[in-house]
Amino acid sequence: MSVAILAPGSRTRRFSKRLTQVVITLFGLLLLTFFIGRVMPVDPVLAIVGPDADHSTYQQVYHQLGFDKSLLTQFGIYLNNLLHGDLGNALLTGKPVTADILRVFPATLELATMAIIVGAGLGIPLGVLAAARRNSISDYVVRIISLAGYSTPIFWVGMMGLLLFYAWLGWVGGAGRLDLGLDGLVPRRTGLMTVDALLAGNSVVFWNAINHLVLPASLLGFHSLAYISRMTRSFMLAQLSQEFIITARVKGLTERQVIWNHAFRNILVQLLTVVALAYGSLLEGAVLIETVFSWPGFGSYLTGSLLLGDMNAVMGCVLLVGIIFVMLNLLSDMLYQLFDPRTKS
Repeated sequence: MSVAILAPGSRTRRFSKRLTQVVITLFGLLLLTFFIGRVMPVDPVLAIVGPDADHSTYQQVYHQLGFDKSLLTQFGIYLNNLLHGDLGNALLTGKPVTADILRVFPATLELATMAIIVGAGLGIPLGVLAAARRNSISDYVVRIISLAGYSTPIFWVGMMGLLLFYAWLGWVGGAGRLDLGLDGLVPRRTGLMTVDALLAGNSVVFWNAINHLVLPASLLGFHSLAYISRMTRSFMLAQLSQEFIITARVKGLTERQVIWNHAFRNILVQLLTVVALAYGSLLEGAVLIETVFSWPGFGSYLTGSLLLGDMNAVMGCVLLVGIIFVMLNLLSDMLYQLFDPRTKS
């Protein structure tokens, strides 16, 4: 009885402790991002005024940006602005960085979500198959696919995919999110082109968006498939060597029941963490695919900002990536405690 009464309080304390760790981690990330932005060998003032500006103009902008103050004071100002949703203005667009990120991030979110569906939807069954048929031809094929996904440069795969499936076969759309003639026909509501097209009831734009999305999402998903299938295989091999699996087989259960009802159910919690981290990697690692496919997303925006030396935009993007990973880790921990019976005791 006492255990049942204390368990909810214990879970609450555990969640509060984890939330405190998240806050401390985010603050540390914010601090690190700020000081890295200040010591980078890029002069943000020069990027604003240009190389031909005179000394007085340079000093005026230098003073307006607060660079004549101490680093601690600058960090206080940056933190205060951040709490008000102000990340500064971007040199690339001249607009607030917050508005720019809200504009470009849905495109990457749509791409990464489709990619993780492909990666997890294929990687998990392939990993289970490889483990269930260890050292068979199926196992070797899955391991070769995983090795190819790890070792093949994603930008080369993207260019070959465009050449084969778009230029030669004409099966998919080309660069961008839509054909030029369809751009602007659907009002922006969520920033997700497929969702906005469905909300507007425009099936032509929806299928055209799918046609443009399928190739970059599949190639990006192939990259995550390698990681997910390998981890799934490793988890399954560990479970299939346990004594309870031998007991289940002795009882006369079919191999399908042993694999899916017993072994696979025990690795679901671990797979949640793997898939969550893979999803976070896709959100911040789609730079090369977005560049190859001219995808107007977060990765392209970050690349352009880096090339221009726009530290406001770079710091905002880095901070967002850190927040994504921290929140995905927090979500994984919460799901772990929800589905793992060992954490309820």
